[in-house]
Amino acid sequence: MAEAKEVCISCKKRITNTIGTARFSCPKCGKREIIRCMHCRQIVAKYRCPECNFEGPN
Repeated sequence: MAEAKEVCISCKKRITNTIGTARFSCPKCGKREIIRCMHCRQIVAKYRCPECNFEGPN
């Protein structure tokens, strides 16, 4: 079975072994894990939860 690639939800870049990434459950529904790279966090790039369509950061 192929290993799932972990990617930033905003820019879709692989985050494996990348410093400064953030992982957290969706603030609204808590059903999906949101993964963000350091660059997208620094530029405050938008992200959307694929489960409930919550948009952050607010």
